[in-house]
Amino acid sequence: MKISAFFPAHNEEANIVELAKKTSKVLSGICDEYEVIVVNDGSKDRTKEVVENLMKEDSHIKLINHEINKGYGAALKSGFYNAKYEWIFFTDGDGQFDVNEITKLIELSKECDIATGYRIKRQDPFYRKINAFAWGVLVKLLFGFNVRDVDCAFKLIKKEIIDKIKLEAEGAMISTELLAKANKLGYKIKEVGVNHYPRKAGKQTGAKLKVILRAFIELFKLYGKLK
Repeated sequence: MKISAFFPAHNEEANIVELAKKTSKVLSGICDEYEVIVVNDGSKDRTKEVVENLMKEDSHIKLINHEINKGYGAALKSGFYNAKYEWIFFTDGDGQFDVNEITKLIELSKECDIATGYRIKRQDPFYRKINAFAWGVLVKLLFGFNVRDVDCAFKLIKKEIIDKIKLEAEGAMISTELLAKANKLGYKIKEVGVNHYPRKAGKQTGAKLKVILRAFIELFKLYGKLK
């Protein structure tokens, strides 16, 4: 199996080194060939510098750098469209998932085209859980696919899907767009439970009002195109 793994990172210097090293180690025991890509989305800390240092130690680790912060969706698109192998794995750069559990996605991928995790016990503030629940209900109503944790950032995807669909979202709506468009084309999506851990360092940005507003605007644009 050949896997391109990537993670978006915005001000994640305290988390990204451990995550990149661990991902490379895990994939080295699973894959014939692999790459680990960090998408630095306009970080103001030393995220870019620490990844550049890692690249000197491990040739599998690569950097994509956004000079300015473009948003979560834009960071994911950079990862997706620069990945070169037949399967693409992504998780977030905050280290709240255990990369060892990629084996669950690999096993599930024998039966589907997108293997996605769902958080068994989500380690986020209560208001984020409420927001996620409401978003999930709305997405199911609008697009008709049944995924219990749409935005879980632990997914393994066939590259051919990314090659066929045009991802447009720049913000947090990106996972919904990916699943909705893949579902419309008839690709099979399956889920498996994965563990979710508290963030060790840094701050979450997904609950900012402007992030939420952008997601809703992009959501209804997508609905208009797919209905």
